[in-house]
Amino acid sequence: MLESDARQLMAEHAASLFARGFSVGSAGNISMRLADGYLITPTNSSLGRLDPSRISKLDDAFEHVGGDKPSKEVFMHRAFYTARADAGAVVHLHSTQATAVACLPDVDPDNPIPPLTPYFVMRVGRRMPIVSYYRPGDAAMEPAIHQAALGARAVLLANHGPVVCGKTLTDAVYAAEELEEAAKLFLILRASSPRLLTAAQVDDLLATFN
Repeated sequence: MLESDARQLMAEHAASLFARGFSVGSAGNISMRLADGYLITPTNSSLGRLDPSRISKLDDAFEHVGGDKPSKEVFMHRAFYTARADAGAVVHLHSTQATAVACLPDVDPDNPIPPLTPYFVMRVGRRMPIVSYYRPGDAAMEPAIHQAALGARAVLLANHGPVVCGKTLTDAVYAAEELEEAAKLFLILRASSPRLLTAAQVDDLLATFN
């Protein structure tokens, strides 16, 4: 994909997420791997009003080489890219339902949302751990995210929000959207005893769609 096309695609996906309430104000950031580096949304920018030409460009070492100043959470994205060779894009949101799960003290920190639907498993994977709380913008969380990402395509940052990767930007956005829906279902059903997918069913989905 040409860089100009990648910039346009990022702006379109970001605007769609913003319009549907997956981010508000200047919350959230999105990045995408290129052949010669990375694109990432600028610091203090709104996902609803990105100028494709001003999206930040980073080189292979994650140094700023073009566009506006990058998000202060570059380290969050770097943690996924260095942990996962299959990560082609990373989406970090403050989406309401997923963030709500990240605030609950009594969920399983290794996998807070159980396998309720095949679509969650297909998009997000077998597990999605919670990373312990760090102050927003604190680069000290990078090693913790990196360690979690070695075995997962998505994490929840405690009291903060989700970070999701995908092979492409579209894959990452779809996974973030599916995570939000899974979180909503979990919150609706957590007071009951819902039927979960079995381990064999999860294995079949992952073998078929990954």
